[in-house]
Amino acid sequence: MDDIVKMIGLKNNCTFCGVFRRQALDRGAALLKVDKLVTGHNADDIAETVLLNILRGDIARLSRCTSITTGEDGPIPRCKPFKYTYEKEIVMYAYFKKLDYFSTECIYSPNAYRGFVREFIKDLERLRPRAILDIIKSGEDFRIATTTKMPEQGTCERCGYISSQKWCKACVLLEGLNRGLPKMGIGRPRGVNGDHKKDTKKPGPAVKSIESKQCGSLDFQNFGN
Repeated sequence: MDDIVKMIGLKNNCTFCGVFRRQALDRGAALLKVDKLVTGHNADDIAETVLLNILRGDIARLSRCTSITTGEDGPIPRCKPFKYTYEKEIVMYAYFKKLDYFSTECIYSPNAYRGFVREFIKDLERLRPRAILDIIKSGEDFRIATTTKMPEQGTCERCGYISSQKWCKACVLLEGLNRGLPKMGIGRPRGVNGDHKKDTKKPGPAVKSIESKQCGSLDFQNFGN
């Protein structure tokens, strides 16, 4: 992330980190041949995600972001057992049990979009302690119209990872970094996957620290159980 921030500045950092981290988790889980991937998302995280998806108009993610288990039709389902557990409860438990946990904030997250949503939710919580659970309940009760067009899941033509576009988000972001076009994969995917081959701009000196290579070659669709 230090090398990426040198290229893109202090905005959109979480986009790169989130995309690469999620794919790294999936690829690591596949290499270890696990049956399920369990994450530590808590109630605060879920409530933030519900509001973020509403603000972004991301219907596809909004329809599944409150599910405890997702990806059950894929090779490695994901599970969020702390969905209804407040972040402060987890911290208190770790403190009294003397467990090791990270309490420092990422140095690149202060300008993150999620940070503004988190602050808004905390203000709501001060007025109504149940606000976080109420937002999660609202997310669970959302019903998407059957006429709504949803993205079709396929595989990335470049690395084989799950994607609804020709190239997965990680490949698009890496291509932009390696070619000196760090903003190429930022924002909505419309046009990004169709334009990444048209721009022939050569990378400048700043991209030398970014290793130029494909995401990988794991076949997630045909990965054995």
